[in-house]
Amino acid sequence: MQTPSAPDLNPVFSYIDTHSQQFLARLIEYLRRPSISAYGEGIDAVAEYIAEEMRHMGLSVRVMPTGGCPMVFGEYHVRPDAPTVLLYGHYDVQPPDPVEAWTSPPFEPAVRDGRIYARGVGDNKGQHFAQLMALETLLACRSTLPCNVKVLLEGEEEIGSPHTPLFIRAHRDELQADLMIVSDGPVHESGRPLMSFGVRGLLSIELHARGANRDLHSGHWGGIAPNPLWTLVHLLATMKNERGEITIDGFYDHVEPLTGQERQALASLPVDVSRVKQSLGIQHFDEPQERGYFERVMAYPTLTINGIHGGYGGPGTKTVLPHEAIAKCDMRLVKAQTADDILAKVKAHVQHHAPSVSVISHGGVDPARTPLDSPFTEPLRQGIIAAQGVAPLLEPTVGASMASSVFTQHLGVQIVYIPYANADEANHAPNENMEISRFLGGIKTGAAMLSFLGVLPGASSTE
Repeated sequence: MQTPSAPDLNPVFSYIDTHSQQFLARLIEYLRRPSISAYGEGIDAVAEYIAEEMRHMGLSVRVMPTGGCPMVFGEYHVRPDAPTVLLYGHYDVQPPDPVEAWTSPPFEPAVRDGRIYARGVGDNKGQHFAQLMALETLLACRSTLPCNVKVLLEGEEEIGSPHTPLFIRAHRDELQADLMIVSDGPVHESGRPLMSFGVRGLLSIELHARGANRDLHSGHWGGIAPNPLWTLVHLLATMKNERGEITIDGFYDHVEPLTGQERQALASLPVDVSRVKQSLGIQHFDEPQERGYFERVMAYPTLTINGIHGGYGGPGTKTVLPHEAIAKCDMRLVKAQTADDILAKVKAHVQHHAPSVSVISHGGVDPARTPLDSPFTEPLRQGIIAAQGVAPLLEPTVGASMASSVFTQHLGVQIVYIPYANADEANHAPNENMEISRFLGGIKTGAAMLSFLGVLPGASSTE
């Protein structure tokens, strides 16, 4: 497609530089407020707080109920013939545990060595706040935006977005957009910016096995009463073999291979395999050994045992035969797989191999992928170059999962993921952090991308 003409971004970037300390102070104030969806701490208060921030900058904003944590929805309409961009983020954060592993308290943001340390700074408050500050900057510099913008901030992303599908279906007309931009996750480990075009799906389950009605003496009852831990060990061994193949019947049925363009993009992604292994303290990758590094994340689904619980795990010895055991697992899914289909296949597998074991689903999201040759790819790429001075890497799919398929299925919108956080942001872990330069660079990038979208061929310019 035709490359959009370059808008004048010098006044915009100058404004961001001049107001950088104000932007930073406001982000810190935002991070002070816990919003933990896992157990509901601070959710309603933070939703109202960020909604008021959005109103203050000139957006029309509503805090909308979902049956769970509320959605914050804001919009700014410029003109009918301009592209409409939906900016998505989530204001909920992971629990801070283990708190004792933090160098500074997780909800008392600390600045050290050019970084902000706080729970949620990278995932996702710092990133979507940069998008909001980009809007505020454009409105301050130009008194309008280059294109129509809608903002949706979710409060349940960290618990699997259970109410998002119904909300999107109920409000599909209000949420209609041409393009959805998500700034979440880290940039490439090399530090180069990324444009990612898809996410893997996710299914989280628990397997529950029961034996006797109470824990038993392993000497008196071992060999008589079934051991539910062994039941789970044997069951799990039927689900994945030593070659790394998932052996659940039909698990790979709908997996689609990468296109030639996607394989070419993978070949352009830099990676130092030896350094990755060294940083992880491992000698080799998981099976199969012949599988490429990026293919593992983007082209193949996974089955992960997150934990097995049961019996005694304390110091010393306790010769106990446990009466129950639980295995927690997740499956990352790739294009054309669905969480519902895989759950049905898991249940059928368990029924065949261990019918006494219960399968409990904690929900899932389907994968989603936008074509690399989207008409929005080039203006977004030009915006990143203008703001950061380097061309982004193109990544067909990221390893993480979000409720993106809900938007693609119900809104028909294309989604591009453009992360701002540093590769070592430690999201979901103690000492989560974001480099201040990346936060400020995110503001510039957000403003530049919208500006290039606003001068797409066929859209009348506001320059």
